[in-house]
Amino acid sequence: MRRRISLAAGVALTATLAATLTTTASGATPTPERTQHVEYFTGPDGHPRHTTVHASPTPARPLRPSAAGDGAVTPLVTNGPVGSTLDVVVIGDGYTADQQDDFHADARAKWAKISAVEPYASYGRLFNVWAVDAVSKESGVSGDPARGVVRDTALRSGFFCDGIERLLCVDTGRVESYAAKAPAADLVVVLSNSTKYGGAGYNDVVSQVGYDGIATASSDHAKSDQVAVHEMGHSLGKLADEYQYDEYGTYTGPEPADVNTSKLTAAQLTAQRKKWFRWVGEPSPDGGPVGAFEGGGYYPKGLFRPTENSLMRTLGQEFNLPGREAMIAGFYRHASVLSSDTAAGGPVRRGERITVRPAAATVTVRWYVDGREAFAARGRTSVTPRSLGVPADGRRHTVTARAADTTGAVRDPGLKERLTGSLSWRVVP
Repeated sequence: MRRRISLAAGVALTATLAATLTTTASGATPTPERTQHVEYFTGPDGHPRHTTVHASPTPARPLRPSAAGDGAVTPLVTNGPVGSTLDVVVIGDGYTADQQDDFHADARAKWAKISAVEPYASYGRLFNVWAVDAVSKESGVSGDPARGVVRDTALRSGFFCDGIERLLCVDTGRVESYAAKAPAADLVVVLSNSTKYGGAGYNDVVSQVGYDGIATASSDHAKSDQVAVHEMGHSLGKLADEYQYDEYGTYTGPEPADVNTSKLTAAQLTAQRKKWFRWVGEPSPDGGPVGAFEGGGYYPKGLFRPTENSLMRTLGQEFNLPGREAMIAGFYRHASVLSSDTAAGGPVRRGERITVRPAAATVTVRWYVDGREAFAARGRTSVTPRSLGVPADGRRHTVTARAADTTGAVRDPGLKERLTGSLSWRVVP
């Protein structure tokens, strides 16, 4: 059996707390412990919970390879140059040197399930996915199958973090060191070598590499991909949780900044043209119409959510319509509506082929020569300057491709304006 799971987090946390509470011989005041908020899932069909765990420091120097192949980077999905795509880094933990092929297979399978969820499915062209090998000394992770099981792994991942069985923590400093090996990192997923259900979301992690957050998930549980999808809803879509707990009572604070929670009823949203008012009354993919359902942002009273039961409320559901719009906005914070392997701004000749990649099937492409549209080429993704009508007159001309995403999943006019882009090339004699 090649799988197992959890964390020596209890040991590490105890040691850290002890160091924090102990002053030095000189009487110096110790550095206060840094903490991070994490979200975890008690079961495949349950609502998430929150807690606070120790924040692992980033190593002062990059970690040295622990074995041959440690830190190796493999492209799993390639859709364009870094900088024009959203780059996802998947790191494995609890895989030994001879299990790295297993890790690559697990990473591909997990990404296939994640990218089948809308709006990922419609925007698959926007993503590059990189696998970073983290070679562990032992197979499996701590806390799997039971509390007290400790395994020596590269990222120190494990269950029973903070005493919570399904909370799958990692050493975020080590994750940072491995993520930095990829060409780019906008989002990080850690796959822990296990069949046990569990995961966590580090959505307020401070990254020197620049990624939005870390999602952890067990590699071989059939529903663990839903943990990662939900966490990406926070990190990419900046979506709030739409579930609630009775102990939170009634919300009395100001209007939340999150796009998917509000103090306003559906009628008030519509009248004041606030938040998801453009979607009110529309049938949502997670079931039922968009409206304002009380309970969300952890409060059973005083806050409303757009639909009855979206993915931000219960795993296994779909993103609701406002959620999909927010996710698309998140995609485009990192990726471009149009990319090309032909360096933009660079010189091309009349007979040289220029090929562009629209971000989605909903992106329209138009071509221009010196600012005038070549109407016959509308919608094409591969042209030559000659075919666009650039004359052989010995002068320099400019070819431009302009793109706009016309998806019906976006209704916010301000966001629509951002779903555009252009690339230009100088045509030389």
